[in-house]
Amino acid sequence: MDNKIKIVILAGGKGTRMKQDIPKVLVPLRGKPMIKHLLESVEKSGICDRPCIVVGYGRDEVMKELGDKYDYAIQEEQLGTGHAVLCAKDYLQDAEHILVLYGDNPYMTPETMQKLISEHLKYQNKITMATVKLTDFEDWRSFFYTNFSRIIRDENGKILKSVEFRDASDEEKKVLEVNPCYFCFNSPWLIENLKTLKNNNNQKEYYLTDLVKAAIEEGEKIESINIDPSEALAVNSKDELDLLEKFNS
Repeated sequence: MDNKIKIVILAGGKGTRMKQDIPKVLVPLRGKPMIKHLLESVEKSGICDRPCIVVGYGRDEVMKELGDKYDYAIQEEQLGTGHAVLCAKDYLQDAEHILVLYGDNPYMTPETMQKLISEHLKYQNKITMATVKLTDFEDWRSFFYTNFSRIIRDENGKILKSVEFRDASDEEKKVLEVNPCYFCFNSPWLIENLKTLKNNNNQKEYYLTDLVKAAIEEGEKIESINIDPSEALAVNSKDELDLLEKFNS
């Protein structure tokens, strides 16, 4: 695709709830480190020849496993997704558009990556995002209830905000459209606005999702694509790892 499009993959987490000492993105899933499923899809997408991987906990181990096919940015402290992307700002300087992905979301397809980029280039927005529309939070879909922020729209379907579960009202928690945090950004706008993020939230972290609010306050329209729930599944615990092992088998 366009060589002015770059991909940043966030892979700095420790994965405390995984009960393993290795970095979370190296936890085996279906016979290989989970991040390698995503990296294979990135390669097949043809969007970016050399993604940047933001590493933190166990970074030497991650870089040794993945090798020199990628650029790396270091996140010394895990202060949230917004902070993680900011750690890659030097890599982003000459890009026009940035696609942000996650090393613990192994099942995003090349087709979805291409669709998200195409939508973004079509409308030339500051942000284009993916969302997941669920039928309910029952059975395996209960995974989404506490782990995902909610997409709040007005009566015309325009996105008003994305609110983290911990910060959502009881009514907002019932919303069945959730945010997997797959974003495509205008790069100069992203870098400028990352510097303005605040951490006045329950987790005291700098959320990438707060950029949705920033764009809306600037009067920007946010386009979205809908993706299959399976592509948004992530791994934060042993139970969730077991779910992913079964889900795509």
